[in-house]
Amino acid sequence: MRAGELVGRTAYDREGRRLGRVVDVVVRGAVPDGPLRLTDLVVTAHWYGRLAGRLIGPERHPTGPWAIRAVARLLGRSTVQVPVHRVRLDPPVNGFPDFPTPP
Repeated sequence: MRAGELVGRTAYDREGRRLGRVVDVVVRGAVPDGPLRLTDLVVTAHWYGRLAGRLIGPERHPTGPWAIRAVARLLGRSTVQVPVHRVRLDPPVNGFPDFPTPP
């Protein structure tokens, strides 16, 4: 599975509520040379949430011009990082760890 297959898909939670669109993926590995595994998806509810991203927000860069921090916080407030096991994608992706739909 490639990241490009996930980015742009609509993400839903377990109850079927729309979370937004996938804008990025988070992968982690246990050891430096070990395999990477998909752990989280970065999802935004609004199109402008992609502009700020999580990398320029106040969590990553606490110093710098206050105006840039304020704008990044404002634009990125609808952006969340969601564990893969709590997300259902539409349209589905082969190989994505999907959970069964609730009855």
